[in-house]
Amino acid sequence: MARIRPFRALRPYPELAAKVASPPYDVLSSDEARVMADGNPVSFLHVNKPEIDLPQDTDPYAPEVYAKGAENLGRLIEDGVYLREEKPALYLYRQVMGDHVQTGIAVGASVEEYETGRIKKHEHTRQKKEDDRTRHIDALDANTGPVFLTYKARPEIDAHVARLTEDAPVYDFVAPDGIRHTVWVVDEDAERDTLVRAFSEIDDLYVADGHHRSAAATRVCQARRAANPKHTGEEPYNFFLSMIFPDDQMMILDYNRIVRDLNGHSETELLAQIGTKFTVEPLGDAKASKTDILHDPLRPGRAKSFLMYLGGRWYHLDARPGTWPDDPVARLDVAVLQDNLLAPILGIGDPRSDERIDFVGGMRGLVELEKRVDSGEFQVAFALYPTSIADLFAVADAGQVMPPKSTWFEPKLRSGLIVRPLTD
Repeated sequence: MARIRPFRALRPYPELAAKVASPPYDVLSSDEARVMADGNPVSFLHVNKPEIDLPQDTDPYAPEVYAKGAENLGRLIEDGVYLREEKPALYLYRQVMGDHVQTGIAVGASVEEYETGRIKKHEHTRQKKEDDRTRHIDALDANTGPVFLTYKARPEIDAHVARLTEDAPVYDFVAPDGIRHTVWVVDEDAERDTLVRAFSEIDDLYVADGHHRSAAATRVCQARRAANPKHTGEEPYNFFLSMIFPDDQMMILDYNRIVRDLNGHSETELLAQIGTKFTVEPLGDAKASKTDILHDPLRPGRAKSFLMYLGGRWYHLDARPGTWPDDPVARLDVAVLQDNLLAPILGIGDPRSDERIDFVGGMRGLVELEKRVDSGEFQVAFALYPTSIADLFAVADAGQVMPPKSTWFEPKLRSGLIVRPLTD
């Protein structure tokens, strides 16, 4: 079963929601966050990137940063930016990006189910980032950034959500990036309990995005559990803020690769070596679209199909049959490219640590790959077909992890619209 829990959220008053809502903490640098929050004292960036309110040379992991985050959240509450829900509720959250629509449910997800593997992972976490989010949650005594979960869609949940979203929302605005955000509060007992019961019939939930946040929330729970001789399992710290979306509404974009040099090869030598594992077709004068990034006709159209930008021109690469095993990780396109080209030909042994490789999320488009190579900073770029949600499920169900930078989910969840305190 998937155990979800309603909670009494902190959320902005409706007239302030658009100004409060911010991108997630991990998609902006500190400098970018300073610029975005400039002149907006209610931006949630003051809470999830609190170093922007300290001297510019401040270590973002210094103790005063977490203290500043707690201070800033307290200020938003005291200044009447945030209200506290009167009774436990669930929250419906819809995002519209172009012709893509996804509607999720904000809940408290179970730490116990995360610990026992009923909430399944597909990525390793990095200790430094996990430590950061643990300290942030503990200092603020709240989950401020939602974990992005998914599940295998169920018609009965879809139907109930559709009925509830016929009511008037509490928030409905378009963010500066053009994405529309709409939120409904579900606090009537019968409606709320229907959703709780429906999720109890679901076997597993899957972390789509937010592995560090979920791991950090678990560490906070474990520490508080150990320190509480009267622990019951029902305390708020036993749950973490999550947005749960059905799998058939998820959008995964390509996560592309760029490499700084050709590992000592000339372009001719590189093409010859690639040809042993891939068919190679030059695409003439083809160029990336600058106006329709998400629907660029140049993008790879199927799995095991890649694009390469080299020497000012695009090439189409198809992995030759037999170049990948029947394994949930090794058959991923990111692994096929890594194992047959990036490692043996370009010498990228560990993409986690090799500074010769960088990654470009699909929202930036193929035009960004052209730009980075044409600048001379990088010499070759590779565009991939997106990892599918079925691939994610297969890897997680097998108890394995994906290679780094395998999935790029869009649209990103806004932070600050729903905050989950760890006190009742």
